Amino acid sequence: MSELTPYICVADARAAITWYTDVLGATVVVGPIVMDGGAVGHVELDLDGAHWMMSDEFDSAGVAAPAPHRGAAVTLHLSTPDVDGLTRRVVDSGTPLTRGPEETPHGRIAVFTDPFGHRWMVDSPIV
Repeated sequence: MSELTPYICVADARAAITWYTDVLGATVVVGPIVMDGGAVGHVELDLDGAHWMMSDEFDSAGVAAPAPHRGAAVTLHLSTPDVDGLTRRVVDSGTPLTRGPEETPHGRIAVFTDPFGHRWMVDSPIV
């Protein structure tokens, strides 16, 4: 079986860890591994089985956070049983929603871009 795990880059991994745990409800499952100079070289987060890896920017490795003046090249899609609760926490954190929450033929969805430049689509599929 194959598995695809996003490995995202942010400009401030410590702030992102705090936001993803406090707002989204994620848990840190590995790390953070701090490099010489203080940058976070690796951390892994989990949200109800949805797993992703993250690091600070590393010019030497060609790894950079999303550019704020560009649109998103990738959307992180997260299925959750409570779109409304999750998006309420997102809005309460000061992050605006781009779309929703709204009913669609495929379930309830909402879209937002987190403070670190990553676009998220959250949904509660119809069961």
